[in-house]
Amino acid sequence: MTDTHAPWTTTPVPPDHPDAARLLYDYLEEMVVRYHRRPTDPGEVAAAMAESPSDDLVAPGGILLLATYDGQPAGCAGLRFRPGWAELTRVYVRPALRGHGGGAALLAAAEECARAAGADRIRLDTRGDLVEARALYTRHGYREIPAYSHDRYAEHWFERLLRPGVDEDARAR
Repeated sequence: MTDTHAPWTTTPVPPDHPDAARLLYDYLEEMVVRYHRRPTDPGEVAAAMAESPSDDLVAPGGILLLATYDGQPAGCAGLRFRPGWAELTRVYVRPALRGHGGGAALLAAAEECARAAGADRIRLDTRGDLVEARALYTRHGYREIPAYSHDRYAEHWFERLLRPGVDEDARAR
């Protein structure tokens, strides 16, 4: 599956694909820098990658989407499939391309993949300092929900229903 929101294109790739591996590294580097409010120490990003690996973002339990902008690697987003729902993770757009529709393209592609996998909703957790990410999710119909995970960095939890008619009882699953 390839999704296009010109000039954005999203394509599923394995996490060890060279472009995906670079983007995942850049994503975690930014997460470390923003969390600690300082440059990274040697080996710190590698330690973060080992603590929070992305190798499960492959079929059948997950997927990693690589976004390109005018043919250049520019962002990524992952999904982990759960019974009846999908968890969104690793949403990243290179800083120079933010504000150009990449986040929207990644969300649309992730939602399409989740629907195709039979999910009735997408959930995610994020940190308080990721203000831009929280604004992106809210703009695209995600709403804050009670905590569903126990990640030590999670401070906000969001959900978006993907199928009409999914009622409040389904949210409790």
